[in-house]
Amino acid sequence: MKKILTLFAIVGLIAFTSCEGPEGPPGLPGESANEVFEILNKDFGYNNTDGFNISGTFNPLIGDASTVLVYRLVGTIDANTPIWQLIPRTIYLSNNREVDYDYDFSREDFKIYVRGNYDLETTAADFLDNQTFRIVIIPGSFSNKSVNKPDYSDYYAVIAKYGIDDSNVKKITTK
Repeated sequence: MKKILTLFAIVGLIAFTSCEGPEGPPGLPGESANEVFEILNKDFGYNNTDGFNISGTFNPLIGDASTVLVYRLVGTIDANTPIWQLIPRTIYLSNNREVDYDYDFSREDFKIYVRGNYDLETTAADFLDNQTFRIVIIPGSFSNKSVNKPDYSDYYAVIAKYGIDDSNVKKITTK
């Protein structure tokens, strides 16, 4: 009797595991992988709510647990070696003046801000006009791992660590 029950159990197990049902509904649209976007030579706009800012949207949307890092071009070593500075960043000037760059983001969009403790329009060429930024998206599958994180302030270490090809940077639409 035990052999017959065992035989029925095995046959039943095989029958249930080999059954197929109808195909399920399609999944959510794909989310962006680790990649780099660029904002090239953009002037900060001004509004009374947010002050000086640059904003844009992500297409496709980024993942829920993704990390977004924003770097500002601050100079070059030579024609092929830009210097990228991670923001948020405070720049200290003479006469106790300060300029602050910061940003926020969601799955859909981002906004980069610049503020100062003085009238920034007096130094517009240096801090408000013709600004270039790189936005690096690191998917949650990478950003949630606490082991061997790169120095996020080093753009090139981040690109190397996450295997990001920045030779074909995507231009991003800004407002």
